[in-house]
Amino acid sequence: MNLTIENILLVGSILLFISIVVGKTSYKFGVPTLLLFLAIGMLAGSDGIGGIRFDDPKLAQFIGIVSLNFILFSGGLDTNWDTVKPILREGLLLSTLGVLLTALSLGTFVWFVTDFTIYESMLLGSIVSSTDAAAVFSILRSKSLALRTNLRPTLELESGSNDPMAYVLTLAFLTLVIHQDKSVYSIIPLFIQQMALGAAGGFAFGKLSKLVINRISLGFEGLYPVLVIALMFITFSATDFVGGNGFLALYICAVYLGNQDLIHKKTILKMFDGLAWLMQIVLFLTLGLLVFPTHIIPYMGIGLLISLFLIVVARPVGVFISLMFFKMRLRRRFYISWVGLRGAVPIVFATYPLLAGIEKADIIFNIVFFISVTSILIQGTTLTVVAKWLGVAIPEQAKKLTPTDLLLSDNPKTIMREISVGSQCFAANKKIVELGFPKNAIIAMIKRGDKYITPSGSTKIEDEDTLIVLTDKMKILDEVYKTLKIEEELQV
Repeated sequence: MNLTIENILLVGSILLFISIVVGKTSYKFGVPTLLLFLAIGMLAGSDGIGGIRFDDPKLAQFIGIVSLNFILFSGGLDTNWDTVKPILREGLLLSTLGVLLTALSLGTFVWFVTDFTIYESMLLGSIVSSTDAAAVFSILRSKSLALRTNLRPTLELESGSNDPMAYVLTLAFLTLVIHQDKSVYSIIPLFIQQMALGAAGGFAFGKLSKLVINRISLGFEGLYPVLVIALMFITFSATDFVGGNGFLALYICAVYLGNQDLIHKKTILKMFDGLAWLMQIVLFLTLGLLVFPTHIIPYMGIGLLISLFLIVVARPVGVFISLMFFKMRLRRRFYISWVGLRGAVPIVFATYPLLAGIEKADIIFNIVFFISVTSILIQGTTLTVVAKWLGVAIPEQAKKLTPTDLLLSDNPKTIMREISVGSQCFAANKKIVELGFPKNAIIAMIKRGDKYITPSGSTKIEDEDTLIVLTDKMKILDEVYKTLKIEEELQV
């Protein structure tokens, strides 16, 4: 069946509905949802029962890049800087040196066991060198499993920040495959340019985005997530336009914004959480439609061999060498090695050789797809088992909530105070978003004369207002008084 304008919405909505329902039930069996989305796309494709013929790598790449924008940005917004800061060096080394070592070791193995050239082998290794955070933590949450100490933020930081490195390596080795007269040293300037401009663009657009969000007055709360979407795409495309790494800029910008006080932040976070799920489903369905299962069968043997080497050798080599300078228990290193789940990102990156028209592009794409699927099956279904076996798992009930969790939670706080604002108070004539209010406290209501106002981040506090503040701990209430520069005893 060929998709037309008349039936594309019907078919798309049916596939989306099936994916959501099946994905929900898959939690009970520990099957990663992305595998179900891929399978549904493959069943609906030309080799499946749906018979939908979709063979457009360029469109698939476009959908993939747009989807990755939302997924990476949402992940960055959810990253708590206070949690990530203690393990920043470990996470960054894993997402840079770890990815590089994984790509090089796997590429060397591919060169030995196939008839690929050294650059083609390194290209394949680069494509599958990054991990998938969304797949990892969807499984952990489905099994009510949390991880000890700083293991979870380490994995989150690595998974959220290692795609830019894999992207740069993919572009670099693809260039060497196309222009075989160039030396490997010629890609070093490209690497430096991509990472430097990407990091600079991320910080610059992060600060600019915060200024725009908090200063602009849109009048409607629902427009603020739309504004952030526009700023997200500007960050990615503008950085890419000047030769920087758009994915890196996007992630840095999102991490910065996620740890700032923004107008209607709760609405923005909830909106992006839903959009990230939507884009994840759309991305996996698209990639499932793009692949032809009958084309993968001839490469199952070599694909399984490469996948096993990646899981058992290449990933552990990258992890253990990257973390050799840090104090960390051996079992935690082993678990980080095992959480090397490959998802949709490698499949998106595998479309670049297809569009470039290199000789072995089809073979690379089919092997990469098989590697992603086997990684999901082998590692994805055993993450909780391995976590418990290595003793790095704790019950979900014992997990501490992050500020983002608290912000998105609908549970009421247990401690309430009414705080009067005088003319000399720090908060007078300031917007709530400008106060730097503690993360675990909220201004639930403002009493102004005989009226009660439900505030937002853009609400300006006036002289003689009474703030009704809710929090869950007395020490947070102390922080509130310090923020407002009010002596607590004056309020009694």
